[in-house]
Amino acid sequence: MSKDKDYLVLEAGLGGEFDATNVVKNDLTIVTTIGLDHQNFLGDTVSLIAATKMRSCDNQYILAKQVFSEVEKVKNDVLATKNEILQSSFKISDEAKKLPLYLQENLNVVLTVLDFLGFSNFEYILPKLFGRYQKLCSNITIDVGHNPLAAQSIAKELKRDQKEVILVYNSFEDKNYTEVLKTLQPYIKEVQIIKCEDSRIVKESILEEVIRSLSINVNHFDIMEMKTKNYYLVFGSFLVVESFLKGYAKYEKR
Repeated sequence: MSKDKDYLVLEAGLGGEFDATNVVKNDLTIVTTIGLDHQNFLGDTVSLIAATKMRSCDNQYILAKQVFSEVEKVKNDVLATKNEILQSSFKISDEAKKLPLYLQENLNVVLTVLDFLGFSNFEYILPKLFGRYQKLCSNITIDVGHNPLAAQSIAKELKRDQKEVILVYNSFEDKNYTEVLKTLQPYIKEVQIIKCEDSRIVKESILEEVIRSLSINVNHFDIMEMKTKNYYLVFGSFLVVESFLKGYAKYEKR
């Protein structure tokens, strides 16, 4: 499959030493920002998740910017015999500076990889990433994030934009939706629960109880009731964004 290719890039699904991509010995491993997610598979603490992910490294690695100090400690233990490639201090373009901060950090990692591969002089065009703090219009933003770490990144953008939003939200029951809501709480005017057809979705009554316990107004989402004077953030997962977009075409034609 890769005989006629110079490079083969593999994305680990849940990440970690047990992922199917580990059948291929890697020359360079990118350890992305680590937080609590998929605990049933990866471990129930940041340290355990970090160790599980880092043990998939065969040779050299790049460590993306981290939120938790435990990750650095695990790195010094698990990857002590591996070679760390330090992130390059590239100056990103003015266009890239308009990206959400977490995407700017991801871009720095990508540029470091290109530098490592010997591409020292190059120009790049920023890709359009669907559902990554994407502005559908002046008052509607969608993001497919679904965990506390993603919520922290979104909170930084809301702070930077200085906006209070109506959060169009739902969550799978195995996600830490309480922590997500706590993180976004300072920027939420109201939570509107969007209906999602999936057996894994948390019971509406439970989600409503959590929202009310945080002293946040809660309502049910009706896309035809959206108002141009309000700012909306659609957030919670690909399923949440997909459920929203199914009705968005009707909203545009109203």
